[in-house]
Amino acid sequence: MDAHLSQWLNLALRWSHVITGVAWIGTSFYFNWLNGRLAPPPAERAEPGVAGELWSVHGGGFYRVVKYTVAPAALPSTLHWFKWEAYATWLSGFVLLVLIYYLDAAAYLVDTQVSTLSPRAAIAVGVGALVGSWLVYDALCRSRLGQAPLALAGVLFVLGVALAWGLTQLFAPRAAYLHVGAAIGTIMAANVLMVIIPAQQEMVAALAQGRLPDATRGRQAALRSLHNNYFTLPVLFIMVSSHYPATYGHRLNWLILAGLAVVGVATRHWFNLRNQGRHNMWLLPGAAVALVALALITAPHGDGAPSGPAGKPAVSFADVRVIVARRCAPCHSAAPTVAGLAAAPLGIALDTPEEIRARAERILAVAVVTHTMPLGNVTAMTDQERALLGNWIRSGATLR
Repeated sequence: MDAHLSQWLNLALRWSHVITGVAWIGTSFYFNWLNGRLAPPPAERAEPGVAGELWSVHGGGFYRVVKYTVAPAALPSTLHWFKWEAYATWLSGFVLLVLIYYLDAAAYLVDTQVSTLSPRAAIAVGVGALVGSWLVYDALCRSRLGQAPLALAGVLFVLGVALAWGLTQLFAPRAAYLHVGAAIGTIMAANVLMVIIPAQQEMVAALAQGRLPDATRGRQAALRSLHNNYFTLPVLFIMVSSHYPATYGHRLNWLILAGLAVVGVATRHWFNLRNQGRHNMWLLPGAAVALVALALITAPHGDGAPSGPAGKPAVSFADVRVIVARRCAPCHSAAPTVAGLAAAPLGIALDTPEEIRARAERILAVAVVTHTMPLGNVTAMTDQERALLGNWIRSGATLR
């Protein structure tokens, strides 16, 4: 595909994914907040079958929302459904996954420093992880374990951590994180398509026919909706995780991701409790402490590389510039030479001494500490070259 066309297709898909994701998560957060804030109407506004109401003001107007215990006596002619946001988010995300990680699997999906998987085998594993995650999750929810929500949540967490560990042993670190997020996103979208919307359709059909709705389907829909609510914050982190190599580039990246997922779930639980008028003063501080602990765990540690005699740098900039030109500048240049790149990724060019020194700390993080750059080590940077770069940066990153 033409590099310029590919770049604009990437932009359109990513933008669409963000827009539809905001719409999906926004409605989910709103309805969870709404359910937690509903209160029985006072006697003067009491209506048969009404479970609760809520008054709000927004955009210069007053709104009154009413929720029925089951349904109104007569269904309205127009009933609004919330489903296309979920479908569009998943479709745009999957196409983006294909465009970036599958069409250019050799650069983005596989990493010879991690495993010897071929690009085709890696793609098969990636697609299998998405499909398999849904099948296992759905089977567990429909099993007897689905009647014990906390036990089910524990099993799902353990399986999710196992998936993260397995993918980090097979894929490039960034790709592993993105596939964990894609697996969770697939579960969330499939919950809407396969369980939640069918249950709502069954309820509407039953009311129209004057019969009782299927209670089992309703319970499954409620369970899946609850899971989707708690999945959102971990998925949102994974969507932006590529900006934070200290997480996916760490040797315990799968465990770091598990810890961040716990932080996200705890934060979401705090909001859910708050929406219900139940306050827990320990959840958010506990999540903050966990976040600080993860930051300390992933903090880079110097290798104690000494400086040269009389305080001179142990490594000359001339040596560093050769490494950067060979291993980094093919992508990070005003005129990249790697096929498919029309401009330097993230606008980071390393053509001049000043540009290299200005990005020294970033180079230390991604090329020396986490080894996440070059992507898939496509330019074959050696461990000796990484150590030399680290020595130069820790010695002051001088241009001598």
